[in-house]
Order: sequence, then structure tokens, then C-alpha cells
Amino acid sequence: MEQSSFNDLLERLAGRGADSEDTSPWDAVAATRSECEDDAADVAGGEDDTELESMINRLSQLAEDNGETPATPIAASPEAETSGITEDEYIPTEPASLAEAKLTESEVEALILKFLLGKGDAAGREIGEQIKLPFLLVDTLLQQMKKDQILGHRGSAQLNDYVYQLTEMGRERARRHAQHCTYFGAAPVSLEDYVRSVEHQSITRQHPTPEDLLRAFHDLLISPRMLKRLGPAINSGRGLFLYGPPGNGKTSIAERVTAAFGEHVWIPRALGVDGEILRLYDPVNHVEAPLKNQDGLLDQRKIDKRWIRIRRPTIIAGGELTMDNLEVTSNPATGISEAPFQLKSNCGTLVIDDFGRQKMSIDQLLNRWIVPLEKRYDYLNLANGKKVQVPFDQLIIFSTNLEPKDLVDDAFLRRIPYKIEVSDPVEAEFRELFRIMAEKLGFEYQQAPLDYLLEIHYKKIGRPFRCCQPRDLLMQIRNHCFYEQKPLELTEEYMDFAVENYFAVM
Repeated sequence: MEQSSFNDLLERLAGRGADSEDTSPWDAVAATRSECEDDAADVAGGEDDTELESMINRLSQLAEDNGETPATPIAASPEAETSGITEDEYIPTEPASLAEAKLTESEVEALILKFLLGKGDAAGREIGEQIKLPFLLVDTLLQQMKKDQILGHRGSAQLNDYVYQLTEMGRERARRHAQHCTYFGAAPVSLEDYVRSVEHQSITRQHPTPEDLLRAFHDLLISPRMLKRLGPAINSGRGLFLYGPPGNGKTSIAERVTAAFGEHVWIPRALGVDGEILRLYDPVNHVEAPLKNQDGLLDQRKIDKRWIRIRRPTIIAGGELTMDNLEVTSNPATGISEAPFQLKSNCGTLVIDDFGRQKMSIDQLLNRWIVPLEKRYDYLNLANGKKVQVPFDQLIIFSTNLEPKDLVDDAFLRRIPYKIEVSDPVEAEFRELFRIMAEKLGFEYQQAPLDYLLEIHYKKIGRPFRCCQPRDLLMQIRNHCFYEQKPLELTEEYMDFAVENYFAVM
């Protein structure tokens, strides 16, 4: 490329060579043919100047990295095809500055100091990985902390990095920070960004179809009538009562409802609200769904690592539910606050199993949630005394063996728009359940022993069918055969044995 062409290219990149003020310098460069291109076209019949094109593409990429041009959405990039990201999935993008991350230097400094207080020493990239911020942001702060004599270099590390350790001044400052809160995990995400993510990933934006429900309940035998009643209730994204006799699969249905919605959501590992850190990600209740690793040394996806990708949450609270589980809990020894169940279940399903048998009274639960159920937002009290408004965005399922009208008043029932009875199976459904479970447990299905069971132990004495009974009775027979070291088979004798054990006090 001649010198004049190269100078012209630089002027266009600086914006001085554009034809008009409205023309982007990058568009002007892309539309320019160099002299060497003209010469090549004359000599080679229109062959492209690959060197110039490669340079322009590289310069465009650098401009995008510097924020001069909006970045291509991850879902539209070729990397997304191999990373497991769906086209409409919410993606938290990596912050380009602490201001964009809505963090102050003091907040990040406190996390670094507390980490080094416990770790001893660590390389700059290890520190960035610990607090889940880009190394470029952390490196700038680390250099400033060294100038302030809070940190010192213990040695060099790979890739132009250093190993840092606390000075005496830094150690004293770290202890003061640890007295207030010992947390030194991922840097917190602002409440504002979290609210925006919930709005984008809300279950009210999901509209499951009959095919989605069939996929979610593929391992259950559910009648078409039940699916037709469940479909609108799940689509509403609001409250749902599942009631009926025990043993008919209310809990099993509730546990699988979430699978009818979108598969994954992104949540912050921790929230930051006015200096308080609220831990949101819970490995006990959340199942991580990491993206596939990219080939190569560098990850070009630019995802904010302060967020974690999980399966849409399904949190089940049974008789152990107390009022403390519905409020922010703070550990006075560590100063770390834990999010309540309803916040952890946002964008998913919260199942209150055995409703009416909790340690807390029903009135306490109803009074706590009567407004959030209608307004779709909740208020939480933080450890510093401040009250904040947070999203209340989940499908709440109350599963109970009792009649809903005997548990709650009309005001609460009005806020639970769907009440679905999970009734006893009919004989045909009971037979089909027995056949399916027999094959799963390794039995050769036979019609005659089942006819005997139904005639003698059900119809003759008026015993109701329950969905759980085929599995439970077959397990009785299976364990008996294992103990007696006999082959698995269905006989009238074994049926009598199973019924005698199973229904002894029922």
C-alpha cells in the first residue's frame, strides 16, 4: 500500500476524511477502494486485497472493544452456537468500568483486602477471578493500592502480572473491613440491574404450550383433563392451589412445573444494596448450568462473571417453613445476609408443600404474602434497618391434602386464581400405572395377579385407588423377593403379602 493511501486511511479513521458529518468513519473506510485494490483489479480481474480487508476488520474489532461501536449480541454470534446460549436468552455483559458495574473503588478494595487477609498472597488475575471482575479493571486498582502502600509485590507472575500481598497498613485496613462483613466473594450486582434481569426473564413472559407440558410431565401419567386445567394456571405465572387426597402426585406435579418454562436463567451471585451484601445464589436450592467451554485461550463472550447461569429454580418448602425463611437473615458473626426463599425462587417456582402443617401459623403466612401475591413485588428489611422493594416473580404452588376453603379466607383465595383438585385415579389409570411400574422395577407384567389384587383388596372392601400405590406395593414384593432370594414375579400370594404390610394401619 502506498504512503498516500495509508495517510488517507488514517484521516478517514480520525473522521476528517468523511464525505459528510453524518457518515461514520468506519463506513467511509469500508466503502473505500485503495489504489492497490484498483491496480489488483486491473491486473487480476477484480481480486480482493485481502491484506487491506483484514486490516479494516481488525481495526473495526478494536473499535468495538473500546466501546466505539455497539457489540454484537452474544446470541447472534457464531460462538453462541457452540456455547449452549439460546437466541432469546438474557445475557449479562461484562462491565467496561467500575462505574458501569455500579461499584465504587472502596467496595472493590474492601473485597480485595479481605481476600488477601485470608489467602496471604495472590496474583492479580487470581484476585480478579475471585471477585469476578475483568482483570483490566482489577489491575488498575491494584496498581493504585500499591502506590498507596496498602499492597506490595511479592514476586512476578505470568502474562505481565504480579503476586500481591498486604502491607501492615493494608492488613490493618482489611481487619477493619472484616469486622463489618467477612464476605470476599464475587463483587455484588446492583439491585437495579437485578430488577431489570427479572423483568427480562420473568415467567410471565413465558407461555408454555401443550407440548411444553407434555415434555415437563413426560415421566408422569397425567390425564388429558388434568393437563388442560394445569396449562392455563401455569401460563398465568400466579398462584396455584393443588389439593386432594394424599398419594396422588401433587408434589410430583409441582416439582415438574418449572420445566414447562424456559430452561435457564441468570442470577447474581450476590446483591449490593447501600453497602449491605445479600447472598442470592444458593448451591442447595440452585442448580448451576455452566456454558460450554470455548476453544482457545481467551474467552471472547464478555459475560459478566458476577452472574451465574442456573436452571430455572424450583424451591420446595414443607412443614419446616418458618417466618425466618421469608425474611432476610443476617449472621451476626460474619455480617453476611442471606436472601429469603421467595427472592431465590424468582423467575421459577416456589412450592409450599403440605400447606397447613407448617410450624408457623397459616395467618402469619397469609398476612406476609397477601400483598406480594397481588402486587408482584415484596419489601425486605435489611440488616442496616433499610427497607427495599424487590421483585416477587414466581409461580407459587400451595400443595395440601386439606380443603383450601377450610384453611384460608376468601380474601386470600381470591389472590390464588387457580384451584385444581388432584383426584383419585380411575381403574384404567391405576392398571396403567401398575403396568408401567412393574416394567420399570424388573417384573414381567401379568394381568391375572392384578385382577386378583383389585377384586379382593380394593373393590370388595371399597378401598380408594391412589397413584402412589402401584409403586409402593410392587416395591414391597420386590424387596420380599430379594430377601427370599427368589426371582421377581407377580403372584396372588405376593399380592396378599404386600397388602398386609402396606395397609396394616390404613
